[in-house]
Amino acid sequence: MDSRNRTRSVVELHVAVLLFGFTAILGALIQISAVSIVAWRVACAAVVFWAISPWTRIIQLPLSIIWRLAAIGIIVALHWIGFYGAIKLSNASIALVCLSTTSFFSAFIEPAIMRRDINWRDVLMGLLIIPAMILVVNGVEASMYIGISVGIASALFAATFSAWNKRIIDRVHPVDMSTIEMTSASLFVLPLVIIFQPRDAGAPWLPVGVDWAYMAVLVLLCTNLAYILSVRALRHLSAFESVLLINLEPVYGIVLAYFILGEHEQMSPSFYLGALLILTVIYINGWLRRRDLKRSE
Repeated sequence: MDSRNRTRSVVELHVAVLLFGFTAILGALIQISAVSIVAWRVACAAVVFWAISPWTRIIQLPLSIIWRLAAIGIIVALHWIGFYGAIKLSNASIALVCLSTTSFFSAFIEPAIMRRDINWRDVLMGLLIIPAMILVVNGVEASMYIGISVGIASALFAATFSAWNKRIIDRVHPVDMSTIEMTSASLFVLPLVIIFQPRDAGAPWLPVGVDWAYMAVLVLLCTNLAYILSVRALRHLSAFESVLLINLEPVYGIVLAYFILGEHEQMSPSFYLGALLILTVIYINGWLRRRDLKRSE
């Protein structure tokens, strides 16, 4: 593995993670239901991807690859529905912290999908994220437990689509991959709006006023740009390593929530301890992988 490419991938993934963290802020600010947010996000993102992606290259892909990417797109949609659902059911900080469990799931899911043995060091690194999450959510009100459960389910979906993307990334251009996945996600989510929106009369399905500006940022920067950067990073990072870096998302996101959402996102001292644990795990894992890289070279 080229260490220069790996460094570039790490930087790109950090930018993507910062943008992903900001999606939680936008999810709290946009006054429509979780399913509607995802529907608008994936539909608009798909339009943009089709505008920048050479469709002639996409239609030349093997049908088996297209179907796989379509299936991954549905998993991505489920992940985002769970993520925004957790925000609506609890708050942005809790939803972001729930994503910390993604690395734990990834330690088992990636080996199964990539058809290799479980790396018990990855399992240990993933397990170390769990105490961090407990520290951050310590003292949460019982009314937020449903939101936490939905957020953890979202993390499971995140680990799954990350591993599948890793397995297929060498065979498809990142933009083509994103185009197909966002299109599939759109086709999956749009009918759900029709089914569930009548039951959620308190939240409109159509963005109004400043929601359109928030949605533009969510689509162009936090989806199109961030998604391409994160998928491209998988070329030089393992799915587990990328997931471990993505654990910075709650750190970035909760800090942003504190300053942007103010009193609605209170952080206790345990948050800082949990964030420090996440950063320590990421540093140790990066150091161990660099050591392994130097030995292999």
